[in-house]
Amino acid sequence: MTSTIDAATPSVGDATHPDGTDAAAPPRRRLSAAELAAVRADFPLLQRTLRDGRPLVYLDSGATSQKPDVVLDAEQDFYTQRNAAVHRGAHQLAEEATEAFEAAREQVARFVGADPGEIVWTSNATAAINLVAYAMGNASLGRGGDAARRFALAPGDEIVVTEAEHHANLVPWQELAARTGAVLRWIGVDDEGRLRVDQLDEVVRPRTKVVAFSHASNVTGAVTRVAPFVARAREVGALTVLDACQSVPHMPVDLHALGVDFAAFSGHKMLGPTGVGALYGRRELLEAMPPVTTGGSMVEVVTMEATTYAPPPGRFEAGTQMVSQAIGMGAAATYLAELGMDAVEAHEQHLTQLLLDAVASVPGVRLIGPADARERLATVAFVVDGVHAHDVGQVLDDAGVAVRVGHHCAQPLHRRFGVAATARATAGVYTSEADVTAFREALAGVRAFFGLEDAPDDASGGTAGTDGRTVVGAR
Repeated sequence: MTSTIDAATPSVGDATHPDGTDAAAPPRRRLSAAELAAVRADFPLLQRTLRDGRPLVYLDSGATSQKPDVVLDAEQDFYTQRNAAVHRGAHQLAEEATEAFEAAREQVARFVGADPGEIVWTSNATAAINLVAYAMGNASLGRGGDAARRFALAPGDEIVVTEAEHHANLVPWQELAARTGAVLRWIGVDDEGRLRVDQLDEVVRPRTKVVAFSHASNVTGAVTRVAPFVARAREVGALTVLDACQSVPHMPVDLHALGVDFAAFSGHKMLGPTGVGALYGRRELLEAMPPVTTGGSMVEVVTMEATTYAPPPGRFEAGTQMVSQAIGMGAAATYLAELGMDAVEAHEQHLTQLLLDAVASVPGVRLIGPADARERLATVAFVVDGVHAHDVGQVLDDAGVAVRVGHHCAQPLHRRFGVAATARATAGVYTSEADVTAFREALAGVRAFFGLEDAPDDASGGTAGTDGRTVVGAR
């Protein structure tokens, strides 16, 4: 197959513009074939083979990304050269460890268009979202004083989420509603999984205190235009919390330009280590927000009667932090920045179209999410008529193709489409055209493996239609 990796590719339409406008973006240069080969060489795990000597085709980057040498080296360098507790001690190792830890904060902040003081280290994105939710719960109990009142909820106040959320951006808000007496409301999705922006005025009302939504769906790949959500939230005085896990690794993200109040993202999805994530918060909000986890490192003065807390971000980083992982996340941010996120996005947009073409080319395989590559990222969920998603995954695995199967921590969204589970192929910066070709060839053999070429049924978990077809999409 002739490579077109270095051709120009349109960006993901207006949805990816940091300001959420409808302005058309100029074509962006993709990674060249030589650049992609160099990128793939940076990831040791991609060089391994699986059972029967098959090469690994890794299409599960939406679950977790592989790690380049620079990230692995950064963590090893910390442990072998400057392992010490940060923000403590006057010796050289402690100083070097602290400098590396804070330099990583600066790297991550620069990567997402934030100031270093607006980045709080967390164990993952789930912890980052819970930090905001529990801080709001504490404020509702009067903690934080007058400064924290804008975080407080009273019975009858409203929390708005969307039907497309990962459980990490749904369950914490359900719990907050249960603790405070607030009412949980949500915005739906259309038949291709796009958020119903037309419902904003109806759902986000004067008593709404927080609007939590994803930048890109981990199931449909649909990219959200952030601007209408931010604008409506501001009209009613609500805070905005953005789940940016699926966007930060795959497209340019400028949190200041987006205008959200908070954003959560993880290290392991953006080529970094596990066990580390980040919460972005506008500085003035972090300064007013009460802490959640308390103990050492996050205090100023402690007496037997009371404690005063450190300014952010340290206020929210109690105890010994995940130092090596943070340093690795900083290295990952720099690695992606040096590749150029415009080029990364363009490369993955090309792969998105190839993945969509692959799914469309196989009879009995149906897409969940937008059919237009310009409206989505390279997260492609699908069902195979007559075959459960877990069986699809096993057949693909036999061919060396790694995909995710299940509900992807998004049960309400799957319920909206009338399916219990989907298979999901997700690309990353290191994914090649050859990977997609291998996926297409393996996918073409799934129904044949089960002897179902001419006998589609409803075993995929969908809703059986009157003509015996499996129907995806609630109406």
